Amino acid sequence: MTNSSVNVSGIEFTTIDGTQVSMDDYAGHVVLLVNVASECGLTPQYEGLQELADDFADRGFFVIGFPCNQFMGQEPGDEAAIKEFTSGKYGITFPLTSKGDVNGEGRHPLYAELTKVADSDGEAGDVQWNFEKFLISPEGDVVGRFRPKVEPGAPELVEAIEEYLPV
Repeated sequence: MTNSSVNVSGIEFTTIDGTQVSMDDYAGHVVLLVNVASECGLTPQYEGLQELADDFADRGFFVIGFPCNQFMGQEPGDEAAIKEFTSGKYGITFPLTSKGDVNGEGRHPLYAELTKVADSDGEAGDVQWNFEKFLISPEGDVVGRFRPKVEPGAPELVEAIEEYLPV
């Protein structure tokens, strides 16, 4: 598990529907924040992310998808197209944010903090690709970083989620 002094409490974002939300709204809950894309080879991970959201919802767990078009233009649509695709093709019911950047000068403030956290190999810095996952504790601390090829059902990810969930 990653030990981190990075905390994302109070950082605001806009949902895909245009509602202003704060990470404080998720205080007391475990959150998996994932940058997502509709036209990526990893897009089928949406299925596993929805399963995680469903499996742990009653224990205070949320998945939040952050659509991003920074990786080979694999999220080209607007918010309406993204919402239609994710709900229609994958039955996504977990929250999605408005589309934004995860790397570079224009990166969203959430990702300015998240990218300070190292993965299990001790590597911090830019998001490598679509479907990179960040685990946030009920206190708002970033407690895990899982690279894109770590599947949502991977034992190391599920165990990390369960470690922070209330019994």
